[in-house]
Amino acid sequence: MKKITSLLLLLFSIISLAQQQNVNYAVSPVSFDASDEITITVNNINPAAWGVTDVYLWSWSYDLNDANEMDSPNNGSWTNSSEAQKMTKINNTTYAITFTPTTFYNRTEIGRIGMLVKAKNGDGDKKTQDKIFEVGKFQVTLNAPVEKNSILNSGDQLSISATAGLTSNFNLKANGTSIDQQSNITNYNFSATVTENTDFVLETTNNGTTITNEFSAIVKPTVTEASLPAGLKDGINLNPTDNTKATLVFYAPLKEFIHVLGDFNNWTVNNNYLLKKDSSKDRFWIELTNLTPQQNYTYQYLVDGELRVADPYSTTILSENNDTYIDNVTYPDLPAYPSGKTTNVVTLLRTGDADFVWQTTNFTKPKKTDLVIYELLIRDFDALHSFDAVKARLDYLQDLGVNAIEFMPVSEFDGNESWGYNTSFHMALDKYYGNKNSFKLLIDECHRRGIAVILDVVYNHASGQNPYYRMYNTDNGGFGGQAAANSPFFNATAKHSFSVFNDYNHSKQAVKDYVKRTTQYWIDEYKIDGFRWDLTKGFTQNCTANDETCTRNYQQDRVDVLKEYADYQWEKDPNFYIIFEHLGKNEEEKEWVNYRLNEGKGIMVWGNHNGNYSEGTLGFNSNGKSDISWVSYKERGFSVPANVSYMESHDEERLMYKNLQFGNSSGNYSVKNLATALDRVELAGAFYFTIPGPKMIWQFGELGYDISINENGRVGNKPILWNYFDVEDRKDVYNTYSKLIQLKLKYDIFESSNFTLDVANSNGLKKIQLTDTSSSEMQYVTIVGNFGVTTQNISPSFQTSGTWYDLLNDNATKTVINVNSTITLAPGEFKVYGNMPAALSTEDVFLDNKIVAYPNPTFNNFRINTDTKKVEIYNLQGRKVKQFKGNFNSTSEFSVENLSKGVYFIKVDNLDYSLKIIKK
Repeated sequence: MKKITSLLLLLFSIISLAQQQNVNYAVSPVSFDASDEITITVNNINPAAWGVTDVYLWSWSYDLNDANEMDSPNNGSWTNSSEAQKMTKINNTTYAITFTPTTFYNRTEIGRIGMLVKAKNGDGDKKTQDKIFEVGKFQVTLNAPVEKNSILNSGDQLSISATAGLTSNFNLKANGTSIDQQSNITNYNFSATVTENTDFVLETTNNGTTITNEFSAIVKPTVTEASLPAGLKDGINLNPTDNTKATLVFYAPLKEFIHVLGDFNNWTVNNNYLLKKDSSKDRFWIELTNLTPQQNYTYQYLVDGELRVADPYSTTILSENNDTYIDNVTYPDLPAYPSGKTTNVVTLLRTGDADFVWQTTNFTKPKKTDLVIYELLIRDFDALHSFDAVKARLDYLQDLGVNAIEFMPVSEFDGNESWGYNTSFHMALDKYYGNKNSFKLLIDECHRRGIAVILDVVYNHASGQNPYYRMYNTDNGGFGGQAAANSPFFNATAKHSFSVFNDYNHSKQAVKDYVKRTTQYWIDEYKIDGFRWDLTKGFTQNCTANDETCTRNYQQDRVDVLKEYADYQWEKDPNFYIIFEHLGKNEEEKEWVNYRLNEGKGIMVWGNHNGNYSEGTLGFNSNGKSDISWVSYKERGFSVPANVSYMESHDEERLMYKNLQFGNSSGNYSVKNLATALDRVELAGAFYFTIPGPKMIWQFGELGYDISINENGRVGNKPILWNYFDVEDRKDVYNTYSKLIQLKLKYDIFESSNFTLDVANSNGLKKIQLTDTSSSEMQYVTIVGNFGVTTQNISPSFQTSGTWYDLLNDNATKTVINVNSTITLAPGEFKVYGNMPAALSTEDVFLDNKIVAYPNPTFNNFRINTDTKKVEIYNLQGRKVKQFKGNFNSTSEFSVENLSKGVYFIKVDNLDYSLKIIKK
């Protein structure tokens, strides 16, 4: 389809099933000038499949050089076609429209016109395939062969026929040599004997103007049967001892012969580049030789002489349509697409590149229960939409206190701007975010700062661009249709009720092998720490698209295959984080939580609590609306805190948006007031981070991001509002979250299994109590809050009398004599009390002319932004626990890896004051 609408359709396609139809187009008269009246007719169209009765023409035109593309001025919009281009119904499957091109397109000197037919609202891919008609009385139609590549046995005849609009001379060339000439005719016919691979060119000339048609005949080759060399994997295998060689391995069952076409053979069909076949493994393979190290090569596979596809195991692909929109800042020196040589995406191959040198080799993942994950969509996080841009923002995230970043899908997806769930190449990095090196630099820096990296991965489905979908579908290798019955990978129709794109059949060994190969690659290549598996409910084969109850119920096949997939990751990294977005039956999720738990493993699951927290911040608490007790892993019957709870994710409406739009009120107190709404987000945080277990923040939730999820369309670009950080009330949310995260990570009591939640009251008064009498630090914590919209009294029921500390209020003391005494809380007010003071830092790291230790807090190492010769570290009792002597500059690192969690003071030889640092 025409490029300007591709992004819009991409966004729609994420949430809708593809409904494109393939129809037959005809134009009358067959040959026409731009000033002639013509009739366009489409046959075999089914508007009812789109839920409509009328269809509309969407059209565009080109100049005489087939350039300067312009829309028809009466197209309307994609979601609301103009009535001027409504087509006339001939019968239930045939529609027509009549017009004169110069008038219709409001231009002269038209060389060709393009079109498709669509529903009035094309949302959901309600369109046909594109069609191009040439303009001008002198036109040539190649009637046979129909296919661009014809597969023949040696000695077979290839019938060639063509029709010209005017009397013409015909010249047929085979591999550059003229083999037949016919003059002064309009209908050309010839039968060519084919004994070798032949590129044909049919030249048709009238009055000095020549039109050419190109097509090829491929002689079916004899494939060499040869065992796949040991140790080779699907995809590209670089030779470890000779960087002039690489071996390509291609799993392609039911296919007869495969050539590789690329820069190394000028994109021609050559039997020297015919892949060998190991029939026992359904794999084709070839060793490429004489490659130039560090040179960019691109290639595709030609399958059975007909279909060109990129390597399904590509690690980088190039796109003829999308790459022109990626600038040199995001992806420096982006290799060029082989324009004019082929179409559709190609695979990039390079040999001889030096291995990336990882600087952080001793990274220790945070404990699962300590995880504070920041979910991030790179496109909407920074205007530069790049890995480098995220790396430049890590101070902000580290100061907030998060210890893991979860990136929404970065595997190659269709188009450039997307949420990423329209994945097409599961092993390739999407170039819109940068190159491999920049991603590794980001990961390395995250690890240096103690931050784990988790990827959102999509294995429920693949888009139509996926090579394995194209190789086995009903669209003759196109992106539409549905999976063919013989597909080794995809179901023809989805086996669950949440389907998008093309549904993987996870009972197939080919799919399991694909998942294993591609997931393990990310661990090996990028040192990824964990995966969040999207839409795991779709991994069953037992249901149908219309049976949501079945999809939600326990399915043994789904449990089994997802355990197998977990094993693939743990095979590479025994401590790998595995998180399922299942959001289904507790019975099924409990089984995953307990899987291999005795080995220190176990699977984590997403826990969506947006609705309950939102009701609380809005100020609506009756009938259990704001009951957040399900955040407790104990309430779910889990043996360990394995539920990754969240108040917001990419999929939910933002708390602050709902606060400002729908917030409750009483008298002068209104949740719709910005400052009040932000205070209530802080209140929610106090009853979120303090509950034991892993937590997740959606990007900018810590600043009270209040733009609706539906702004610019659900998956459309959202405003990037870093200026929020300069708004005092919003910065207060950030600082409060930071303190709460510090409490969670620093004090063991927030990992205690001895805690209670009293959070279901209809008056909005909530309370959390944690106890850890074995701790030498904080033993008791009580959190109280008023989610109502009026002032109320609450009894904290302190666990013990004595001195308590208001931990978020500079440890202000409170003497408790009667543990059952009440305190008064204003609407939206909360308190976090502990029986010991807490050392919390909210200092900005880099202040002008200030000597600081950073990162602060830290896991393993810190730096001091000045030269020094001696650094001494003291604990809170004043005992020196570590000392460094030498000539240190501002880039020197000081290790605290062997120190216990806590607060320490740093004495620097040339300072008259001490620095404070928190060791996580």
